[in-house]
Amino acid sequence: MDRWNGVLKIQLHPNSSTFYRVAASLGLSSPKNLAVPFGNAIFFTGDRVEGTGNPVIERLSDPQTIAEILVSKFGGSVNAFVVEASEFNGSFAVYKDFIPTVNEYGEPKSYDVTGFPASTSLVLLLSRFLAEAKNIILGKQKEAYLYEASPSPFSCKPKTALLGFSKGGTVLNQLITEFAFSEIQSTQIPSQLNKKEEDSFIPTSKEGLFESISEIHYVDVGLNVEGAYLTDKDAIDRISARIAQRESGIFRFLFHGTPRQWRDERRIWIRKEKDTLVRLLKKTAHTNMGKLHLCERLYFPRKSPDLQMHFEIIDVMDVS
Repeated sequence: MDRWNGVLKIQLHPNSSTFYRVAASLGLSSPKNLAVPFGNAIFFTGDRVEGTGNPVIERLSDPQTIAEILVSKFGGSVNAFVVEASEFNGSFAVYKDFIPTVNEYGEPKSYDVTGFPASTSLVLLLSRFLAEAKNIILGKQKEAYLYEASPSPFSCKPKTALLGFSKGGTVLNQLITEFAFSEIQSTQIPSQLNKKEEDSFIPTSKEGLFESISEIHYVDVGLNVEGAYLTDKDAIDRISARIAQRESGIFRFLFHGTPRQWRDERRIWIRKEKDTLVRLLKKTAHTNMGKLHLCERLYFPRKSPDLQMHFEIIDVMDVS
């Protein structure tokens, strides 16, 4: 399958002074038509690391490279999106639209569902990105946006795999907290796009997003303060109950880690929080009808912690 690869700067709100840098790899059914995907893999990056002189770190800091890696792992029928924070305080990523409680260093004070900021922002961001990308693919940058996709070979709407790398894991925490406390209803975001068609490519509402999520991947997440993993028992219990109620099948939590995070003696809370989340999820197994699956994988277990392994996990992680 041919693909369109690109990096775009997306303004989430008309009056916003900030832009999200989003890389994507999208399948094409023909040179000017998007193929309807089997699923979408959405990856949230962390803080910036620059000037290391390490070619491995430099390559795996490039969002377009990460998008291509995601396609190689999840398959050619999947569209991949890599989202960078809209604001950086020096090297610190600040996902303010997604997590309004973050401080100046992008560290969340809490995960508050009021207004469902992360799910609402993600749906809008994907919608705006897809509109711009389609116009570029058509070569009609200033003309009205239309879908001309071929019929889907897949019987269901695309599944969503969410991946949070390093500080990007905080966005996962916010999203799954919102999923836990959401109600099932159908309210679509306002847009000039054709909803029926767009829904074949990406979720068009927060409810559609929640229903589409099939996988959560924590990829060597960590913070300099507590809050890298979700440890709210009430939220986890609600997540399990919601998974049991869903029409869709298996819901997977995958934990990918390296000694740099899971064996950091200066930040012992990272491992403790991860263990707490895993324990809470396992305890809910009897309430979700066996739909919730867990997997933990430690990479480079015999190596001493370093920055390279923190990025190299993106290349070697097993998403199966």
